[in-house]
Amino acid sequence: MSTSEPSSVDGAPEVLVLGRCGVDVYPLQTGVGLEDVETFGKFLGGSAANVAVAAARLGRRAALVSGVGDDPFGRFVRRSLRELGVDDSRVATDADHLTPVTFCEVFPPDRFPIWFYRRPTAPDLQLDECALDLDAVTGADLLWVTLTGLSEEPSRSAHHAALAARSAAGAAGGARRPTVLDLDHRADFWPGAGGTEAAREQAQRALAHATVAVGNREECWVATGQDDAEAAADALLELGVEVAVVKQGPAGVLGATRSERVVVPATPVDVVNGLGAGDAFGGSLVDGLLAGLPLAELLARCNAAGALVASRLECATAMPTAEEITAHVHAHAARRTQEAQRA
Repeated sequence: MSTSEPSSVDGAPEVLVLGRCGVDVYPLQTGVGLEDVETFGKFLGGSAANVAVAAARLGRRAALVSGVGDDPFGRFVRRSLRELGVDDSRVATDADHLTPVTFCEVFPPDRFPIWFYRRPTAPDLQLDECALDLDAVTGADLLWVTLTGLSEEPSRSAHHAALAARSAAGAAGGARRPTVLDLDHRADFWPGAGGTEAAREQAQRALAHATVAVGNREECWVATGQDDAEAAADALLELGVEVAVVKQGPAGVLGATRSERVVVPATPVDVVNGLGAGDAFGGSLVDGLLAGLPLAELLARCNAAGALVASRLECATAMPTAEEITAHVHAHAARRTQEAQRA
């Protein structure tokens, strides 16, 4: 991966993120079921919104394409995006559906049950192909889309239109700028007995247009049918991406291209809430891809970003700065050196 000068066209964001946004209503007591929680905090949420915020925190010009309801929570989402440095001008207001809210329980270090209130649907899944800003889609230096955006029409068609336009622009220009498919899979978004098969079909259709795929082992299995990290990475590369990133939790992260393969160890922290870690990882992935970082360095910074957010309660407002990520990487590199010397 080589560094390149930003090439976004006039008026296009540097980073364009398509996907869900909403409000996270998280308990301020840990180790307590929702029925017994007494106080909650209200935070900007939604995976795509979190990734956009994480990229903006790292200095990238990020914009979100999504939807909110014509309600107080929708106004909160818009205001929070702007306050956190994300362009909300492409976030539509849907008069027919409410802004979704998400509740979770917090049982550190590894149990965080989550409930999505998005029924019968949510504004972000009502994104229509006709409303897409294709100049922004093709002009952005990096496009980020999520598998959950492919779970329902009309969002599904809009996402495929964006991916196809991006591919066509890359073919015409002779170079493919990063298009990242986040394999973020939520089974509740794919109802029915055939939900996994439908998700796999849509993922593989999208992967033909993506240059990068990122997901944990379960998400990679949904997309490829392969549970083993190495086999999943191979399958993702065969499906057309240039970089496959397989997150393995405490076992670290596997990154693979057709000529390189690295495993970067996880960085341990005292976990408070693990729900935002993947989105922080994604924001750092965006930043590192645009900076042209070597694969191992890129993934070390992604791991650090995820670990830092896992040590905090909220998601969007907890996204780390570049300086925090660098300090975390250096501290854990020094710790591993000391452990090796003692061994």
